[in-house]
Amino acid sequence: AARKLEISMPPVVEVEVGDTARIECNFYIPENASYTYIDWFYVDRSNRQVRLYHVTANGVLQDDTDYKKRLSLGEDKALSISEVTPQDPKTFMCQVGAGSYGVGENSTELSVYSELPANPGLCSRLSLPPQIARCVSKNSFPAPNITWHKNGEQLDAQENQVVIPSTLIRESSGLFTVSSILYAPVTREDRHSRYHCTVHYWLRGQIRALDSQPVQVNIFYPAENLKLKVMPSSTLVKEGDNVTLVCEADGNPQPVFSFFKKNLDEWQDLTSLAEPDSGVLRLHDVNKTSNGTYRCQSLDLDDMSQIEEDVDLVVNYIEGVHVKMEPSSTLREGDSVTLSCDAYSPVGLKYQWRDDKGKKLVEGNQLFLKNLTFEKSNTFSCKVMAPSVPGLEQSKKVSVAVEGKPRIVAISSPLYVRQDQVINLTCKAIAFPPPTVQWSINGTAHEYVDNQHIASNLTVRVSHELLRAGAMCRVSNRLGVSEEHIQLLVDQKSTAESQGVIIVAIIVAILVVAVLGAVIYFLHKKGKIPCGRAGKQDITKPEARKDKIVVEVKSDKLSEEAGLLQGANGEKRAAADQ
Repeated sequence: AARKLEISMPPVVEVEVGDTARIECNFYIPENASYTYIDWFYVDRSNRQVRLYHVTANGVLQDDTDYKKRLSLGEDKALSISEVTPQDPKTFMCQVGAGSYGVGENSTELSVYSELPANPGLCSRLSLPPQIARCVSKNSFPAPNITWHKNGEQLDAQENQVVIPSTLIRESSGLFTVSSILYAPVTREDRHSRYHCTVHYWLRGQIRALDSQPVQVNIFYPAENLKLKVMPSSTLVKEGDNVTLVCEADGNPQPVFSFFKKNLDEWQDLTSLAEPDSGVLRLHDVNKTSNGTYRCQSLDLDDMSQIEEDVDLVVNYIEGVHVKMEPSSTLREGDSVTLSCDAYSPVGLKYQWRDDKGKKLVEGNQLFLKNLTFEKSNTFSCKVMAPSVPGLEQSKKVSVAVEGKPRIVAISSPLYVRQDQVINLTCKAIAFPPPTVQWSINGTAHEYVDNQHIASNLTVRVSHELLRAGAMCRVSNRLGVSEEHIQLLVDQKSTAESQGVIIVAIIVAILVVAVLGAVIYFLHKKGKIPCGRAGKQDITKPEARKDKIVVEVKSDKLSEEAGLLQGANGEKRAAADQ
């Protein structure tokens, strides 16, 4: 075992600004003897020891110092400093007196830090010599160090004319603000370079690093290259497209752009049509007159240097679509004809024939038609396409006129009618040139024309003469006449139905009369109805007894059947009854 007084303390205690620092003083006294006193000190800037506490068996004495309000002493005699500030880093000493065992002491360095420095901020501006950026780190303790980097590589001062001056400011809080400025020469190649600063600071016994956001420097330099592009690709431009000419220069700032188009030996100025300060010229709905050489010219306002670039615009087009018909003379029904389609374009063409409903008939520039009739489609379309230029196409329609005398294709015959009925007579024909329709009878006529078809509706009332002679439809043009007879027949079914109705009515009437006669006969037999004059009740006689009915009958018996028939027919009775 040790035979002397021993005191142990941590060499360094690190604490964050605002926290509480606890410094322990552990001691050993031989033979488990008691201490006589314990004193706590700190060392000031003049290297003088300033006492904080004096501890004896009789009590604790705290000295009047700047730390008085923030100090406390634990049961193990450890010293605590609350709300540590950046001014607190000092050397703290613990001294123990143990009587005959002497006096011993030891010390601890108090280190104070801020958790993280504020993110370093960058600002960039141009100057001569060029200032790339300024980096600032605030609220650090201890004071940090700042380094500079270009595209990830650290820059050293005094190399390649690089200058990095720094300033250090201690704030009232005791924390530090560090500022560093990077001066370095730049060239055109540095327009894409990225610069950043790194703050190196002390934290819990280790060096840490914090990077700023990278920045790019706006470097001014004249244009060296000029590019003029056609959008979309010039090989695919077709008539009707919208084309954009884009002029690009590699200078900063962008130069002033001008546009021109070559017409024979002169250049036409198109700058007024371009978008201001953009290097963009838009051409709308281009056609073959838009073909030609276009020029973009850039002007650098710093040194007044000019650069020019030309581009050829090729507009693909189709023109002169026409159809030739052989033979070209008038066509009649049954004839044949050949249609030939042709057009011009600077690129290869493909032809296709379609009918009036859009159905494809044949590939190629010729269409052969035979056995022409009125009924067949007489309108055809030649579609011209440029396979190498998607979307470039044109169409040409042609009508084939087939002439002939009228042909009646539909007529309302035979027609079943009734006397005095109002009917419509229909006659439909086809012909070219357009025909006229005439009727052999009078009436109200309405005509409808659809291409080569003509339809006539005649409204008439059925008469005996119309039933006998019928009606004639006559269709004619300068090439001939066609006639058709409309036969009118009496509708026997309707007549039979009418006669049947009459017979049924007669039978119903007879049945009603028979039923009525039977009722009268029945009432007569029951004595409810008196017959003849003798059968009349004498209403002038005194009232009979209630249980007797008095009826006066003059003859003993009459012919009941004859009486009934006569009564039913409303005729006079026989002389015997009178």
